[in-house]
Amino acid sequence: MNRHHFSAVFLGIALFAQTCAHAQGTPVVQGPEAVADWFRAGQAFIEQSKSLHDNNRRAKNVVLFVGDGMGISTITAARILEGQLKNKSGEENRLSFDRFPYTALSKTYSWDQQTSDSAPTMTAMATGYKAREGMLSVNHTTARGECSAAVIDAKKIRTVLEHAAEMGKSTGIVSTARITHATPAALYAHTAMRDWEADSNLPTTDINTGAPCRGAEGAVKDIARQMIEVSPQVRKSLKVALGGGRTYFMPSTVMDPEYPKDKGRRLDGRDLTQEWVTSRAPYGQASYAWNKSQFDAFEPANNSYLLGLFEPSHVQYEADRANDPAGEPSLTEMTDKALRVLLKDPKGFFLHVEGGRIDHAHHAGNASRALTDTIEFSNAIQRTLDVLKNSGTLEDTLIIVTADHSHTFTIAGYPSRGNNILGLVREVPAKDGSPLKNSLDANGRPFTTLAYTNGPGARPNGRPDLTNVDTTHVDFLQEATVPLAAETHAGEDVAIYARGPKAHLVRGSMEQNWIFHVMMEALK
Repeated sequence: MNRHHFSAVFLGIALFAQTCAHAQGTPVVQGPEAVADWFRAGQAFIEQSKSLHDNNRRAKNVVLFVGDGMGISTITAARILEGQLKNKSGEENRLSFDRFPYTALSKTYSWDQQTSDSAPTMTAMATGYKAREGMLSVNHTTARGECSAAVIDAKKIRTVLEHAAEMGKSTGIVSTARITHATPAALYAHTAMRDWEADSNLPTTDINTGAPCRGAEGAVKDIARQMIEVSPQVRKSLKVALGGGRTYFMPSTVMDPEYPKDKGRRLDGRDLTQEWVTSRAPYGQASYAWNKSQFDAFEPANNSYLLGLFEPSHVQYEADRANDPAGEPSLTEMTDKALRVLLKDPKGFFLHVEGGRIDHAHHAGNASRALTDTIEFSNAIQRTLDVLKNSGTLEDTLIIVTADHSHTFTIAGYPSRGNNILGLVREVPAKDGSPLKNSLDANGRPFTTLAYTNGPGARPNGRPDLTNVDTTHVDFLQEATVPLAAETHAGEDVAIYARGPKAHLVRGSMEQNWIFHVMMEALK
């Protein structure tokens, strides 16, 4: 039987089944597709797949997107929510990176953790080596709490950003977390403790040797200082750093310009925001921005370097950003501006973009903010595709989208199609035409589709009656099984999506550190 004959027979059977269903009553839950659409979509996928070909050219540019804590369940739920916000059922929706042609699974364990934190997971992607818990871009022989700059220098591992700088390419970092936080910091800093973000975070003495640490000659530099005092190649290369964490760059004698009750965290009296400007001046026009108007005033055509620190700590969640007192740019806007700076370099660039607050919302047990930030992360990826296409460099750019780890975030029950992803579970009724009703637990109480294995959403007095609770409210905390002050990471694989030069090397089940090797293979 040829394909066209098979298609005709299939459509005939499907139409007969549809007629019988109408005779028995109309299902209360209906998808938007006609019967034949499912078959046609499958055939279209096959034809698109046949047209794929390996892109073996050298990548001029590499963009690494990391959704911090963006496990597969987060991607699924965000995909549905985005679709439902467009007044569709949601399940058929696709996030921007869902359309990438190459995918794989990433094994996220670190050298000493089954379920990892962001420091070793980003170190794996940034350097090609599995590392220890809490450590940034140093090898696994480094002692915990190592405070000696000489030892750290001997054990540091070069990152993809440092390699790109040595190739003469421009580089950039964008994050909704503090720019000194683990994921972005792993690209430019080398330290045994991810928490050493300002000098006030350094210990007084080395826990291993008792030698002086904070402020001592020969002691490791804090992360903010490392970003300013990078190697000459990286200093010239690092054109854009946008995110939060400005108090880590400010002296403790200076009050924050946006929140007068906050002050700088630096004990050494240095204003690293101004040092950024002066240290980059020999290479081009440099600026510092801490609010939206200053950010908007920075024109990439006339400027070469931009440091933007828009909050004392992490930037606002996307759901709350409009209420920021001084205004702050979205992740999409920061990514757009970074690209327009970096695209000026004829040698190409490396850019890292982190959706850092996906992770923080999950730790808080707050699915609404986590999913909203995931949607904004997807928007930033779409903007990148548009900007690169318009500049004629899309096919010369390797783009990888992945996560450092997942969370204990679940999608459960048997909710009907189109059921509000943030709402209570309502199952498909047993008889067509019957209304939807809340699914009930063993005690006769409804429950939500989304939940956490552990975290602050655990109710100490047992499950509450959610019948009249607005579980879609942005502040609602999904229920959790194990009570913890903060929800934890989870240890299952996360997804990798890729397109562009050498993207076909992303395949199957991968060790997380192999992502570095794919990027370097594309660049070299």
